[in-house]
Amino acid sequence: MATRERRSRSNERDLLISSLFKSSGADSNEVAIAAVGSFGRGELAPGSDLDIVILHSGSYKPAQLTEIVNAILYPLWDQKLKIDHSVRTRLEVRAALSEDLKVAMGLLDIRLICGSADLVAEIQSMALESWRDESSRYLPLLKATLEERYERNGELAYLLEPDLKESRGGLRDITALRAMNSSGAVTLPMERVSQAESLLSTVRETLHITSGRDKDRLLFGEQDKVAELLKYSDADALMSDVAQSARAVDYLMQMAWHQYHHKGKDGFGRFLRKVRSTTIAPGISVSNKEVVIDSTFDIDSDPVIGLRAAATAAQLGLRLAFEPLRIYADALDAGRGALPNPWPREAREYLIALIGAGPAMVEIFEALDQEEILFHWIPEWRGVRSLPQRNVLHRHTVDRHMVETAVSAAALTREVHRPDLLLFTSLFHDIGKGTQEDHSLRGEVLIKPLAERIGFNSPDVEVIQKLIKHHLLLSATATRRDLDDPATIASVAEHITDVGTLELLHALSIADGEATGRAAWSEWKAALVSELVRKTKLAITDNTISRQPELSSDQLERASRQILDVVIEDRGNVYAIEVISPDKTGLLSIVSGVLNILRLDVRSARTKTVDGVAVMEWIVVPDPNAAVITREDLHRELVRGLDAEGKLADRIQARIEAYAQMPTIPVPPPVVETFLDAATDATIIEVRSHDRPALLFSIGDTVRKCNIDIKSAIVTTLGAEAIDTLYVTEIGGGALTAERATEVASRIQASLK
Repeated sequence: MATRERRSRSNERDLLISSLFKSSGADSNEVAIAAVGSFGRGELAPGSDLDIVILHSGSYKPAQLTEIVNAILYPLWDQKLKIDHSVRTRLEVRAALSEDLKVAMGLLDIRLICGSADLVAEIQSMALESWRDESSRYLPLLKATLEERYERNGELAYLLEPDLKESRGGLRDITALRAMNSSGAVTLPMERVSQAESLLSTVRETLHITSGRDKDRLLFGEQDKVAELLKYSDADALMSDVAQSARAVDYLMQMAWHQYHHKGKDGFGRFLRKVRSTTIAPGISVSNKEVVIDSTFDIDSDPVIGLRAAATAAQLGLRLAFEPLRIYADALDAGRGALPNPWPREAREYLIALIGAGPAMVEIFEALDQEEILFHWIPEWRGVRSLPQRNVLHRHTVDRHMVETAVSAAALTREVHRPDLLLFTSLFHDIGKGTQEDHSLRGEVLIKPLAERIGFNSPDVEVIQKLIKHHLLLSATATRRDLDDPATIASVAEHITDVGTLELLHALSIADGEATGRAAWSEWKAALVSELVRKTKLAITDNTISRQPELSSDQLERASRQILDVVIEDRGNVYAIEVISPDKTGLLSIVSGVLNILRLDVRSARTKTVDGVAVMEWIVVPDPNAAVITREDLHRELVRGLDAEGKLADRIQARIEAYAQMPTIPVPPPVVETFLDAATDATIIEVRSHDRPALLFSIGDTVRKCNIDIKSAIVTTLGAEAIDTLYVTEIGGGALTAERATEVASRIQASLK
């Protein structure tokens, strides 16, 4: 079954209709029969309707015309053929074009079968001209019909029993794409779906043959028969190809609608001769509400650019521009721009920022998959690509389920102290599926080299492996064991020995359940799991609070000089900066503010004050417009900032307002917690929030206004998430009271809204 058979079937019907036309006595100069729809394209499946239009000049009297039409149609009906027909003049066609979207689209595929070629050519020209001239009216109507159809029929790629024609990504969508491309309103690479169309049409044709019916829904019980006839190894292999084809179609459809709504416009919908382009990162800009990779950028010297573009697009809630992405993919295929092994920290953080963007990451990840860029970065993904899960509990293929789990996990990043481990593990928790082996055990093995290549250290890799091995532990235990039995708690604590890992496993269990669907996750199950976690937490060791940094003998000696000292180490894409300065209230805020003014994005910081002198270690990333920074430059700006704090705040506010013009994605609200008894001489304040420009300055400035001192700080940015741990005291020394700690936490929380 292939295009040749469908074409041959169409030709047979052409010959039949032509013979009936000839015997009807119709004048071939005054009447024509044309095929439309799939018949017009020569793509007849065994159960397809014969869509025909009988065109006439209007010269026949009604009774004569009826006699001719009946002479053609009745023999077809006698052969049990399904006919969808209309009889129209030129004027009637024109009227139908203006009133009926289905007619307008069907006539785009009009093809002469027999009779007046001139009449059909005139209608063909009229239909195309009308479609193009009225595209601003037709295309919104088309979009509405597509959305209604999707609501009824779901997504072809992820249904256990999909409709090959009507579901999202199916054959009906390919027809819509052709129509959109014909309108001139968009320009689409239609060759991208030719393979998908051929496969879906072949599967549909085979379904008609094996089932003996003209229905297009590929039922579960019929998938094995279709797979066998098409010589697939099994139904899973068939459904994987069906899913991948549907995804290719839907990818082009999303591209088409974005192009239609934004082509030639700026971000406010205004048409411009030259669309504005804003540089937002090295080699990356925003144009037409898309993130664009500069095609002239040297990816060999900066192999992280693809991940940077993907993370930036996801965090801004924008899509990746198609043509630059295709050029980048071609460069990777040619062996250029390969990431080193292990990945640099910058690359790992961009991956985490991409995963952590929530719903905005889905479209970006799909683009990376469709362009096969993803497999250059993560070749392990091929093993689960469009892998079906023939299980009524699951809504999606394995790969899409893992993406949806990551989306759910992004909403839980405030619940854990290592959001990077949660996000990474959520995306790969089912990487072991695809064989008869226990997927949790297989995943534990597969994830180790992957996590190491991406740059996680050995302790982190061990945690990731443990999470994947036991990602079903909490759900299974909570629903099958007695939670009041100490042995139940001990069985969990035996495998999960610290609070940090337990909170990660809890969040992963929630995300996995939510992504699976209501049949697998309910309020009842969530409550049981939470109760199990609560009881287990009481039985294990807390390891979630960051400890104060230790200072080297060299740092202590330099601190004893009691003067401002700056050291900068250029590490390529990042700077390592050490600042030693006499302490003062608000020092952390001032230094972070100066770094922000210099366009240096703080990725991590560790500070500690000893004998009235602060020792600070910073890792910062320059933005695209940052000048090369020297030790003298930074020393001068720090002196300036220390002398004029008010002016510094004004300059930073201007930068914040500039960033505020960029789009944003929804993120969980910040979490501020206080720990009164975790340190002997200070109160610990922990802030978990989404990263943003001048975040640390804002937190430090609020602490300063509360008239308390920061004696030590551990600041970590993990992808797009920030965790700031502050050891604070009253100005005269000593920990904060409970009331005072609550007041400070509330003010920090308010400052981050």
